[in-house]
Amino acid sequence: MEPQLADHTERSDLVCGLGLWSATAIVIGDTIGTGIFLVTSDMARAVGSATLVLAAWIVGGVIVLFGAFCYAELGAAFPKAGGPYFYLSRGLGPLWGFLFGWMSSFLERPVAMATLAAGFLRFVGFLFPIVGTPLFSGRLGSYDFTVTAAQPLAALVVLAVTAINYLSVRMGGAIQVLLTCLKMGTIVVIVLAGVLFGRPNVVEATAPIAPFGLGTIGALLTALIPAMWAYNGFNDLGDLGEEILHPQKNIPVAIILGLLTVGSLYLLANVVYFRTLAFAQLASSQHVASDVVRSFAGSRGAAWLTVAMAISALGALHVVVLTGARIPYAMARDGVFFRFARRIQPSFHTPSGALIFLGSVAALLALTGTFEELYSLFVFAVWIFFALTAIALLRLRRTEADLLRPYRAWGYPWTPLIFLLAAVALTINLWMIRPVRSSLGLAVIVIGIPFFYRWRSRLAPPPR
Repeated sequence: MEPQLADHTERSDLVCGLGLWSATAIVIGDTIGTGIFLVTSDMARAVGSATLVLAAWIVGGVIVLFGAFCYAELGAAFPKAGGPYFYLSRGLGPLWGFLFGWMSSFLERPVAMATLAAGFLRFVGFLFPIVGTPLFSGRLGSYDFTVTAAQPLAALVVLAVTAINYLSVRMGGAIQVLLTCLKMGTIVVIVLAGVLFGRPNVVEATAPIAPFGLGTIGALLTALIPAMWAYNGFNDLGDLGEEILHPQKNIPVAIILGLLTVGSLYLLANVVYFRTLAFAQLASSQHVASDVVRSFAGSRGAAWLTVAMAISALGALHVVVLTGARIPYAMARDGVFFRFARRIQPSFHTPSGALIFLGSVAALLALTGTFEELYSLFVFAVWIFFALTAIALLRLRRTEADLLRPYRAWGYPWTPLIFLLAAVALTINLWMIRPVRSSLGLAVIVIGIPFFYRWRSRLAPPPR
């Protein structure tokens, strides 16, 4: 059952319709969602210093850049649907690839889809408060919950974006270019307007930087968790490997160019945030970017920014659906997932079965309203497999030294090793500060093991 590397020109049932600009837009659009507009306040509370917040953004950007080198090499060498599912199967063995796909199909992508849809509705609720109207309340054990109008609307948003991806890959790519330009433009406007019209903050209510030690390292690791949520998405382009034109060249260029663009915009935006608001104001803000714009453009300017933030969330949701459906599709094609996920829509040549599966699970999560509590679980599970991907690259360099590699990771072996160590450190730190949610994430991954052996036994040839 282990996937075998085929010639890059082999026939695929998927449409190869994404060029360099569409691929770069997917990287940028998948990465820029809601994080850059919200998480700086969480980071400020974690470290207590503007300097350390900016340091966390820079360190996080360097870490994901080193990770991007890994994914660029693997994506160029293996332009296959499912991306990391194939990389891990080839580099570490089929069980590890399966567990990635299992985690992604049942946890990572549906939770991300539900969360982004809820974020979109939260921005809409800022403009139209009726969206937050409670429908009914209840109690489940010790857990009190309230269902608002935003939750069924979020489920409808998930289904609508899934339908767009169902209809066409090329249309999806064109839409993503447009949405990405809009969200990049939003950050550029914040930066330029903040520099030109914002009044520099003259009273810096920030605590002095503590001497560098274990406490500072722990605080930085904690601040990196929301930063990594904001940077998440640089790794998803490989899922579309069979649908990208000239993947050996375009995948590495799109990943690295997209991530460098995102990192630059993030750093500039945060410089403006701290230049405009006092540290205490920023640390207590629930809508950092909106409060910054309100300080020099008033409520109307903040409202326009909220519209742009909603578009940003919608664009990120679109990419999560676009890339995520290829993982269960690739697994089902290999016979290690539910058969319906391998269905291809005959007219549009999109993975219809996988899209319907992910859209249904995400819509259910959006209806429950519990997805926000899975945020830490999401990050914990994803970074486990970031570490495993770095190990797969290192192992493939040794076991398949003659493999055609159109792109080789810059700074090898130090860049993948640093990425690996950072992933391990972040995972351990997250386990320590949120042990229950992290344990739930690990449980979801482990539950997939018996399913793997059940499906593999069906593929094994009968004994002679």
